[in-house]
Amino acid sequence: MKQWIVRAILLGTLAALGYWLWSVFFPNPEKVIRKQINEIAKLASFASNEGALAKLSNAQKLASYVAENVEIRVEFQRRSESVYSGRNEILQACVAARNMATGLTVEFPDIEIAVHPGKQSATAEVTLRAQLHGERDYIVQELKIDFIKTGGEWLISRAETVRTLR
Repeated sequence: MKQWIVRAILLGTLAALGYWLWSVFFPNPEKVIRKQINEIAKLASFASNEGALAKLSNAQKLASYVAENVEIRVEFQRRSESVYSGRNEILQACVAARNMATGLTVEFPDIEIAVHPGKQSATAEVTLRAQLHGERDYIVQELKIDFIKTGGEWLISRAETVRTLR
């Protein structure tokens, strides 16, 4: 009887180990994308005392999450729309924002991800909540972000502001 118990425990342990290894080497695309979105929020946030080298480094890391031919269309508080095309333009915009603002905190409190059939593309609908340091009010925007899987990585291929009713 004891041998059966030992075998059952051993089999359960091996199954759990196999599942863990599978999830490490073949992670769920939704989990990977959610993790990237949260990493993007961390990289987009910065303090006023961020050094020049850190500004450039973090902007480069942020730009590494977008495809070479990315297009980002953002409308700021229903006033003006900005369009950024290509990874280099995203990098320049990130560096410029870090140089102009005194600090920024970015969060994505609501993330909905739909992985498309074939698991080579996905769409995330997110709520962006940002606050410029020194300001009382938050900037809240709904965004639609399209991802493509390129070279084993999920990169942003398109992002745009979603118009909501007010």
